[in-house]
Amino acid sequence: MSDRDDPTSLWQAARAGSARAFSVPGAVLFGSFVGFGALARASGLELGQSLFMTAFIWALPSQVVLVDQIGSGAGLVASAVAVTLTAIRLLPMTVSVLPVVASRSHSIPLKMLMAHFVAVTVWIETMRRVPDLSRDVRVPYYLGLSFTLVSICMVANALGFSLSGSVGVPVAAALVLLTPLYFLLSMLTAAKASVDWLAVAAGICLGPVFYTYAPGLDLLWTGLVGGTLAFGLSRLRFGRQAKREDAG
Repeated sequence: MSDRDDPTSLWQAARAGSARAFSVPGAVLFGSFVGFGALARASGLELGQSLFMTAFIWALPSQVVLVDQIGSGAGLVASAVAVTLTAIRLLPMTVSVLPVVASRSHSIPLKMLMAHFVAVTVWIETMRRVPDLSRDVRVPYYLGLSFTLVSICMVANALGFSLSGSVGVPVAAALVLLTPLYFLLSMLTAAKASVDWLAVAAGICLGPVFYTYAPGLDLLWTGLVGGTLAFGLSRLRFGRQAKREDAG
């Protein structure tokens, strides 16, 4: 069954989501988490600790930040604050994706479980594919995709941890960068309207600026300012077009 087919049962939907995880998204995350496993071991973590972080933190940037905090000898409170600030960027993604997948009839614990899996790759794959599915099969598709991606990443984490002696830190860091690169290319592929291109361009331009002057909150401010700017410019453009049509 192709992941492009509209599944008609819960089991088919879960299988379709799992199958999608074994394509490009899973391959990109596999390489990224091989790099993370190597970085975790180089920072003095044990394999169990590294796997625990992948299972319960999940979002890769937050895991990298925590490893960096541990390596620098930061305290528990400082590390928790740093990880929380990194994870704030996922709040808009969570707010936008859950209404697409779940409905009011789904339980709060189930929605909390789905919220746990919200990360860049899961978000973009869900927003690209789930809206085309029937409402009653969206949750199993999402969970099939999410559980499989986490499983793939835990295997990659363990592999990177065991290969850390042969994978240098620069190579490991380069592998970790595969995820944001995949996200950028996916956004460019999905961009259709002018506002989409404006948002991507604003993010590329503003990202380095906020990284320099507001480290820790750079992604949040880049998304907020860049998205608002793109939305405002698109509304201004459409407003001018409407006035010209009315005048004509």
